[in-house]
Amino acid sequence: MENKLDSVVTSVINQFIERSKKGKAKYGVDLDRKDLSLLEWIEHAKQEHMDAILYLEKIKQMFIDEQERKIY
Repeated sequence: MENKLDSVVTSVINQFIERSKKGKAKYGVDLDRKDLSLLEWIEHAKQEHMDAILYLEKIKQMFIDEQERKIY
């Protein structure tokens, strides 16, 4: 039986690979690094999630603005 991934999963996998390559090139390290403590890893994750929330809020506001323009 063939285990073919759907196009969305394939796209995300490819994006992860490219992001990893760019991060390694930009910062000279990858997630196999050993120089961060558990708390530092948690802080990195927290900061990334805070950014994601900001992006989601911006997208939400843009969507609401677009919907309001359609109504009026």
